[in-house]
Amino acid sequence: MNTTTRKDRARTRRWKPYAIGAAVVTSLLLSTACQPGSGGSGKTNPSERPGATKPGKTASHKPGAHGGPAAIAPCTGDNLAASSVREPASSKEARQLLLTVQNVGDRKCDLYHYPHVRLGADARAMVPVIEDSSPDPGRPVTIAPMEEAHVALLVAGGARDEYEARSITLTLHGRTLGSKGSGAIDVPLPDGPLYADDGQLVTYWTTASGGALDFIMSR
Repeated sequence: MNTTTRKDRARTRRWKPYAIGAAVVTSLLLSTACQPGSGGSGKTNPSERPGATKPGKTASHKPGAHGGPAAIAPCTGDNLAASSVREPASSKEARQLLLTVQNVGDRKCDLYHYPHVRLGADARAMVPVIEDSSPDPGRPVTIAPMEEAHVALLVAGGARDEYEARSITLTLHGRTLGSKGSGAIDVPLPDGPLYADDGQLVTYWTTASGGALDFIMSR
């Protein structure tokens, strides 16, 4: 064996460990790439991993859900008792009236805007509202059980076309201004004749009776 052959074999022996080492590393890399969660073809969706949170529908929060404040229902004719009195009480004519509703139900309820009031069965239109009589425009008046709310009613404003009214009915407003939220509610008449004319006016709902009367007593 000549010198060149011995040198070639020696180089071959020195190379083998490195070649084997590289082959092992390559095999490990290929094995790792095939495992779930690696960057290879065996990659899984993060949502499929054990313990991962999957996207779902967003929970909807409703009034009263999860201990939140419950929505207050509108008042209805079934949970209100209505009455009327002359103002002042010593007046011989029922020209100014205070209309009162009391919550006879077992839950709070909301009154919206002002009542649609009709004086007499022959009334041609609902009583117009005094626009600046709202203590808090757009905000409903909430009354708890046994609490009261009021509107002041000007029966006759000194205008023409006077007639005798033998009934008072009111219809509750709905949430939307101009809408109706109940059927007609009969209001008992005060003592004495009730003569109405085209000068009728009514105020917005309030829990302060004196505040409502201020808008009509000077008219």
